[in-house]
Amino acid sequence: MVQLAIRLLGPERVALVVSFLRFGVVGVIGFIVDTATVYGLRAAVGLYWAGTVAYITAASTTWLVNRIWTFRGLGSGPAHRQWAIFLATNLVGFMLNRGTYFALITFSGTAAAYPVLAVAAGALAGMFINFHFARTVVFR
Repeated sequence: MVQLAIRLLGPERVALVVSFLRFGVVGVIGFIVDTATVYGLRAAVGLYWAGTVAYITAASTTWLVNRIWTFRGLGSGPAHRQWAIFLATNLVGFMLNRGTYFALITFSGTAAAYPVLAVAAGALAGMFINFHFARTVVFR
């Protein structure tokens, strides 16, 4: 099956698809961290601050797992610099992600009652731009 895919698509496209699938698995891990953080903090600090802290926590987690697994061996320089670049390049994704999250918890009673819906919608909104920047800027 893999050989057929390589023959039909070419090795570069197959590698891109594999990276995207791994990035998606890492995104699920980030989604779990994000959601757990929102639910853990919402009573103490409210949904807006919980969502902000959760994004930073989830983004840091996904950077680490992407560094170790998805883009292993790619990128250079110290880890703290790569982490900072990852967070900086994810600002566009952050705006899409948390913009969707904030809009839903503000205007949807259902999303405010079940923030996991807003977290999921936000994650999907920022996923493709974050993959692009991870692949072309952070882990090149």
